[in-house]
Amino acid sequence: MVERLTYRRHTRYNTKSNKRRTLRTPGGKLTFHVLKKKAKGPHCGDCGKALIGLPRLRPVEYRRLKKRERHVNRAYGGSRCAACVRSRVVRAFLIEEQKCVKQVLAEKMSQTKTKDDAPKKKKKGN
Repeated sequence: MVERLTYRRHTRYNTKSNKRRTLRTPGGKLTFHVLKKKAKGPHCGDCGKALIGLPRLRPVEYRRLKKRERHVNRAYGGSRCAACVRSRVVRAFLIEEQKCVKQVLAEKMSQTKTKDDAPKKKKKGN
């Protein structure tokens, strides 16, 4: 017959936070080892992909890490993936370029208006 086991902690139910593994001790006795929850790890805030170069830990364990272990050395390093950062930079650059083009066109239009507004001499009719 199989040896019966009892939970060694407060919660007596098979919940998500109470996972366990049976383990045989050197004395031949069966016991429960409580397992930690699996960490999902950090994901990109824009596209949702998992971030590369960061460990998959529970939120409390991130606080124990050094800052250099919590993020990669880049703008938006710990929250956005490289592709999303690149698209943000390109988008910002194109918006600035568009503003410059609009300004140049406006200057050109104002110059043509001033030339057209110059007084024209009217010829007297016979």
